[in-house]
Amino acid sequence: MDRRDLLLRLQLNSNPEILCVVRSAVAQLSEEMGFSAEECRAVTRAVDEALTNVIRHAYQGKRGKPIELSCRRVEDSSEAGRRGALEIVLEDHGAAADPKKMVGRPLDDIRPGGLGLHFIQQSVDLMEYKRIAGANRLRLLKYLQPMKHEVSR
Repeated sequence: MDRRDLLLRLQLNSNPEILCVVRSAVAQLSEEMGFSAEECRAVTRAVDEALTNVIRHAYQGKRGKPIELSCRRVEDSSEAGRRGALEIVLEDHGAAADPKKMVGRPLDDIRPGGLGLHFIQQSVDLMEYKRIAGANRLRLLKYLQPMKHEVSR
C-alpha cells in the first residue's frame, strides 16, 4: 500500500457522549471521498461499533482514557490495477483483546449485544487487529468502488 497524507486525526477520550461527533466526521469524510450513501453509513457504523468496543471492553467503561483515530487515503496496486481505499486506524492503551475471542456470537442467538464484530466485518473490506508496544491497533479498510462510465451512443 502506498500511504498518502493523513486526512483526519482525532485524539479523543473514552466517553460515549463524543461518539456522535466522530460519527459525523467519519460520515462527512467518507462522503467527500466518493463513497455511496450506503457505504458511508457502513463505514460510520463500523467506526462507531469499534469505538464502542474500545470503551466497553478495552477500558471497561472508564472515561477519560485516550483513543486515537486516524484516516488516510491509500492506494492498492494489484493485478486489477490501482484502487483507492479509506484506511481507518484506531489505537488505544486499554486491556489487550484476545484475537481468538474476537468473533461475534452466532446470529441465531437472539439477545442484546455481541453483534458489533459482525457489523464491523460486514461494513468494511478488511479488519486487522494487532497489539503493538502496549497499544491495541485496529485497522479497517474500505475500498472505493471503481467509477461507472456511461456509454455514449
